Amino acid sequence: MWKKPWFTLLIGFMIGALVVWWPSGLAIHTFMVEESKSPLSFDDTLQSIKETTIAKGWQIPTIHRLDKSMQKAGYQVLPLAVIELCHPDHAVKILKEDEARMVSSFMPCRVSVYQTSDGSVIVSRMNSALMSRIFPDLISEVMANATEEVEDILTEATSRPYKKATPTPAEG
Repeated sequence: MWKKPWFTLLIGFMIGALVVWWPSGLAIHTFMVEESKSPLSFDDTLQSIKETTIAKGWQIPTIHRLDKSMQKAGYQVLPLAVIELCHPDHAVKILKEDEARMVSSFMPCRVSVYQTSDGSVIVSRMNSALMSRIFPDLISEVMANATEEVEDILTEATSRPYKKATPTPAEG
C-alpha cells in the first residue's frame, strides 16, 4: 500500500524536473554564447578588431576565413571569420600547470565575426565569464582576466568609427 505514494512522488518529481529542465535546455545556448552587433561593415569590423587587438598587446595567431574555406569546397556562405586571440602572459599561467591544462582546448580565445542575410555584422564569442565560474581558482582567475580584456578589445573595436588608412602614393 505504501508503494503507490512513492511511485506518485517519483512521477511528480520527474515531471517537475522536466518542466524546469525543458525551457532552460532550450535557451542554454543564449547563456553560453555572447553576441553583439557591430555598426561597421564586415571588413571594417574584422580590421578594427585586428588593429585594436595588436594595440592592446595581444597577438593574433591566425584568422580562419570559413567563408573562403567553404568556397574552396564548392559552397557559398556569407562572410565569416574566426579570429584567434592570444596573450602569452595569460596563456603561460594555464599551460605551465598540469592541473590547468584541461582548458587548453579553449585556447586561444576565439571571436567570430559574421554577416547575416540582412547585412548585419555580428561579433560572437563563448561566454568565458560564465565558463570561468565552474573551474578552480587559477583557471577561473585567468579566464576572467582574459575575458575582461577581450571584451574591452571588442567594445573599443566596434564602438568607434573605423577609418581606413589612406594609401600612400607608393601603395596606391
